[in-house]
Amino acid sequence: MSNAPNNAPEIVPLFATPLVVFDVPDAAALNADLRKVIEERATSHPTTQHSNEGGWQSSWDMDRWGGAPALKLLAIARNVANKVTTDRKGDAGGGPHPGFFAVTWRANMWANINRSGNANLMHSHPGAFWSGTYYVDDGGIADDPALGGALEFLDPRGAGPMMYAPHLGVAMPGGLSGGVFESMHPRAGRLVMFPSWLMHQVRAYRGTATRISIAFNLSL
Repeated sequence: MSNAPNNAPEIVPLFATPLVVFDVPDAAALNADLRKVIEERATSHPTTQHSNEGGWQSSWDMDRWGGAPALKLLAIARNVANKVTTDRKGDAGGGPHPGFFAVTWRANMWANINRSGNANLMHSHPGAFWSGTYYVDDGGIADDPALGGALEFLDPRGAGPMMYAPHLGVAMPGGLSGGVFESMHPRAGRLVMFPSWLMHQVRAYRGTATRISIAFNLSL
């Protein structure tokens, strides 16, 4: 139990949804290499069409055509996944597996280039455990969030918390997000990872530069 004062109600947060944020150290050189291979691919291969509204999306085999920088990014993502994943059965004591938990992750990845007006519709990534996005170029959004292009996550509890009294929330961290979206603004060099079942979308980018990201799935 908590150390709440006597007669004070205790709020126990249940069913947390993990969002993993990792800023890759010394990402500038990696981003330059990734940008080069992505732009070269975009000039020689047409876009695929999945959740993207406009823009360019590569085939889902960037690990094959992206060369060394793509494989380096995947290695980073796998390493992060191993740090935040545990075995439900735990060790002999029955608790969660402590520390680094090694899993052999199968992966696929693809690149996205968004310019003014481009977005991604609401979707999830069936058939994987972790999904993620890495930002090669945030298109200026990190300095000016008004440019749009945010990654948005839908509350997995659905609209229920907003059905009766949408003006009310719970007095706890995260207690005002019930039934609404949570946003993550892109930042070059940032990796964002989330459960693959979590519904998400990308808001329309309104800048004049180029927003470049790489999406990936990790499965067993």
